[in-house]
Amino acid sequence: MSASTTTAPSAPASPQRRRGGRAPAAPPGGRRRRPPLLLLPAAVILIPLVAYPIYQLGLLSVLDFGQAQASGGAPTSFVGLGNYAKILEDGQFWTVLLQTVGFAAFCVVATLAVGATLAVLLTRVGRWPRLVLTTAAMAAWAAPAMTGSTVWSFLFDTNLGLVNHTLVRLGLSGFHEFNWFYDKWTAFLIVGAVVVWHSYPFVMVTLYAGIRAIPEEVMEAAALDGAGTWTTFRRITAPMLRPILTIVVIQSVIWDFKVFTQIYVMTEGGGIAGQNLVLNVYAYQKAFASSQYGLGAAIGVIMLLVLVIPTVLYIRTLRRTGNEL
Repeated sequence: MSASTTTAPSAPASPQRRRGGRAPAAPPGGRRRRPPLLLLPAAVILIPLVAYPIYQLGLLSVLDFGQAQASGGAPTSFVGLGNYAKILEDGQFWTVLLQTVGFAAFCVVATLAVGATLAVLLTRVGRWPRLVLTTAAMAAWAAPAMTGSTVWSFLFDTNLGLVNHTLVRLGLSGFHEFNWFYDKWTAFLIVGAVVVWHSYPFVMVTLYAGIRAIPEEVMEAAALDGAGTWTTFRRITAPMLRPILTIVVIQSVIWDFKVFTQIYVMTEGGGIAGQNLVLNVYAYQKAFASSQYGLGAAIGVIMLLVLVIPTVLYIRTLRRTGNEL
């Protein structure tokens, strides 16, 4: 009697192999990219809405276009980069640009600090305190910029402001009829506080949602290892929230760099002798107060480039390091 040999059953062939084809190779990174077909309807609508105004802005920036041209009293002439040359040769432009960058940086950092702190706090308080904090944040977020700026202006009013009245009642007589918006940096500080007050709810809610999505096992392991709140946030929470933080930072930079309403309302058009001007208000003054629409459009194009170039470079850097948005 011959000995029978037993062979292990072979693994079932994949559908591609049964049909004689080859399995599709995965792209680098192990993930297959599919065209975002679901985004096409939105792109068809949004791209023209964004592209056409940018085209008109760029076209106006290379024309000599003032009140005479707008009213049809004079022909429009092509000046090429002449408007940009006038803007770049103006010393006030560089001062306003530096002020805008510094003001936006302060607002972004302060907004992220307040929003991240409250997001972590929301994960550690009970139901009712969390409801109160969330409701207060949503009220600040829902308040129109014009309304919020007007209310804060009344709070810091020289004669009728609640802030001055309270400080004087506390014994600080130096704040009697104190003008908070006379000094350049005090005015920027108050306006920055209003911008942060309007912006931090978005950061808080977004980061809170991201923190809640982190697996509880990870946070429990960090607690068992003796990690404190700050260490846990810096070494565990922040790295896991990097994609969300990237979006939050980019949007905050865009919003704070093009602040207009708060500055214009609270400093009455840019402060004493334009000491509190930012680029958006500066462009408004050039375009509408001075009727130099071409110069205003050139400032708008410069603002667009200042915002787009760093954003694109930052996103490309993240993708090169393997971090997806």
